[in-house]
Amino acid sequence: MMEVAYVCEWEKRPKSNHCPSIPLVCAWSCRNLVAFTTDLKNEEDEKEVSHMVHIIDTEHPWDVYSINSGHAEVISCLEWDQSGSRLLSADGDGQIKCWAMADHLVNSWESSLGSSVDGDPIVALSWLHNGVKLALHVEMSGSTNFGEKFSRVKFSPSLTLFGGKPMEGWLAVTVSGLVTVSLLKPNGQLLTASESLCRLRGRVALADIAFTGGGNIVVAATDGSSSSPVQFYKVCVSVVNEKCRIDTELLPSLFMRCTTDPVRRDKYPAVTHLKFLTRENSEQVLLCASSQMGSIVECWSLRKEGLPVNNIFQHRSPVVGEKQPMILKWRILSATNDLDRVSAVALPKLPISISNTDLKVASETKFCPGLGLALAFHDGSIQILHRLSLHTMGVFYGSSSSSGASQRPGDEPAIKRQRAGGPTVHFKALQFSWTSLALAGVDNHGKLHMIRVSPSMGQMLDMNTLLRHLLFLLEYCMVTGYDWWDVLLHVQPGMVHNLVEKLHEEYMRQNQALQQVLSTRIVAVKASLCKLSSVTAARACDFHAKLLLIAVSSTLKSLLRPHVLNTPDKSPGDRLAEICAKNTDTDIDKVMINLKTEEFVLDGPPLQSLQQLIQWVGDFVLYLMANLPNQVGLQCNRGFLPDCQQLDGSSLGMLREMMVMIRIWGLLKPGCLPIYTATSDNQDSMLLLFRLLTKLWLCSRDEGHPQEPDESLIDECCLLPSQLLVPTMDWLPVNDGIICKLQGKYPLRLQFGKPYSLPGLNSAAQVEIFSRSPGSQRMDHLRCLHMGVCPTEESKACTRCGCVTMLRSPNKTNAMKQWEQRWIKNCLCGGLWRRIPSTLS
Repeated sequence: MMEVAYVCEWEKRPKSNHCPSIPLVCAWSCRNLVAFTTDLKNEEDEKEVSHMVHIIDTEHPWDVYSINSGHAEVISCLEWDQSGSRLLSADGDGQIKCWAMADHLVNSWESSLGSSVDGDPIVALSWLHNGVKLALHVEMSGSTNFGEKFSRVKFSPSLTLFGGKPMEGWLAVTVSGLVTVSLLKPNGQLLTASESLCRLRGRVALADIAFTGGGNIVVAATDGSSSSPVQFYKVCVSVVNEKCRIDTELLPSLFMRCTTDPVRRDKYPAVTHLKFLTRENSEQVLLCASSQMGSIVECWSLRKEGLPVNNIFQHRSPVVGEKQPMILKWRILSATNDLDRVSAVALPKLPISISNTDLKVASETKFCPGLGLALAFHDGSIQILHRLSLHTMGVFYGSSSSSGASQRPGDEPAIKRQRAGGPTVHFKALQFSWTSLALAGVDNHGKLHMIRVSPSMGQMLDMNTLLRHLLFLLEYCMVTGYDWWDVLLHVQPGMVHNLVEKLHEEYMRQNQALQQVLSTRIVAVKASLCKLSSVTAARACDFHAKLLLIAVSSTLKSLLRPHVLNTPDKSPGDRLAEICAKNTDTDIDKVMINLKTEEFVLDGPPLQSLQQLIQWVGDFVLYLMANLPNQVGLQCNRGFLPDCQQLDGSSLGMLREMMVMIRIWGLLKPGCLPIYTATSDNQDSMLLLFRLLTKLWLCSRDEGHPQEPDESLIDECCLLPSQLLVPTMDWLPVNDGIICKLQGKYPLRLQFGKPYSLPGLNSAAQVEIFSRSPGSQRMDHLRCLHMGVCPTEESKACTRCGCVTMLRSPNKTNAMKQWEQRWIKNCLCGGLWRRIPSTLS
């Protein structure tokens, strides 16, 4: 049900100031970046405290980037933006800082923006809503249409610019009852304003922020006493005459149920947690009241109710069309019994509908992600409660216990034994992942715990149902662009093949436009899945090669320009694809005759700068054809393309088009042609390879009914190694990420700042991420350049696939800059970049 995947801790240095004290807050972004805070004391002057922000990507938790935030007081809030690339931090002195990646690197951050409400501690913080809201429909999980499974909900941004574009900015609530808004103007300047939540300002100990579909903001606030009302305010933000304006309005309030219960009236004096169930739903709120001995949790809902009419007016004849007056009133949905003292609360981010019908469907299908909220207790345990009924769905007894695993909720003896032991380690901060399949928790010793949360919450599921649930969440990540790392936590090696096949089937059922949008994302998902099994690991190389192939093809085609401006609607690249698809001739020169070669004219310098990409295309075709006999069943130890399914007609068609382009460019600039080492001086290598490639393409272009290559083609491919020197295409580096090591039942013990060693290697040896064999040439995988055995250039690696490229570009031509712009923010697989040292020794 719940089990620890890994624990990452700080190096133990008794006399060092690097051991953090109590962490306060934690935040998990949609790109699988986790940020958390600690306070570090100066060993020389214990009164001097540094307030640190630590940022990790979950695939490389040891590679922590620690920022001395510069906050003067304790950091009280952390908040990621909707893209997962910017982070807000706020403190007890009213300072708010906006952190962004430097050079698009996850382990390099800088703060260039900020606002402040001097001396007024921040208790709640949120980015303004951008108006994008997607609903996930569990009841439609069996549908073949992505549009029915995931629908866009009509939702207005908090503030819009000219043309309806959402305006960026953030909103914060202070202890003194102020709401402050900072708007980021298109020119980079900040527009800031503050306003009281109400006329009678009072102390705000806890607050939370939610958004309505109409573009308004709702703030919930309490003074911290359970006997005081929980107040709600509507906040409207606008820009009038280049100035930010804030309007507030008081909404219905509520008193906690426990304060009206004679037995519990004084038992829980303080409200310790106040949260809306989702940031897009201001009508449901979760409250937790606590004492030193325990806590109680209540869930409330805002409903419309008819206003009762006095008896004097009930006998009056009603006017035609007159409706009963309605009012908004808070009603309690559910409440827990007495609990242990709650130390942290985590709410699910998965946007499932929580109507009675949807909840019934979720119960029938046993689909649990997004239904439960997590409560961490001071005894070290975690409980997952149903977000509406607050019934216990699962219990985790903490890594301090003997088992370190979860048990069924009714296992009373285990609970009693655990409470008697009373472990001191407990979670101070807790966050769900974006599919609710993992929890990140930071304990009071500063350790980061990654906890799997079963999609079935301990219910017995058959394999098909489990695969369907995981497939549903993978599709959701594919459509939204969110990272799917937490879904991979639950994929066992035996599931990989079925998941890849089913994902491909569902993708092929979508309309052509959606397929085009998701074309690269689905390849990246397949590559991530294939790495989880040794049987399919080689196919991951196929998928990464396909990503590079698609990107190179798009870049080369984009360089083509029509010879005459008033051309028809088709671009030269489209005409090239159309002609190559119709012309089945195996002679490359005869295919060229049907093209307008003037559209392919490029200057010499751009062509020469593209040579390394052109060389990769040529090497790829040669390697593909030389390994074709292995693919049809002769033998394949660790081939680059071991599965015939990867030889799809579209990929082979792209290769044919690029071979034709390169042939034409070779007439203009022979130096740009790929270089082959042939055994014969008069061997036309491109002519030979195009002929073999076309024969293979003719077998595979009908993807519905692919044909086996004939024996004559196989025989010719067997002769290739005796005619041309076949290059090694083992270009993808060893993935040093953690996901492939998390399939066991026992948690991994990691340490911040120390890379995890691969099994079988010396524990002191560093993971070699540049290449598979030590001492060989290091590759820049995206520029297709050799960097030498000991490169001195700073490099960056993809957090998802491990692809390595130089941090600074050595190219100056526009053609190569255009290529590099494709992956300056993200890798071709969509992963984020992290800086790596030039040598790992």
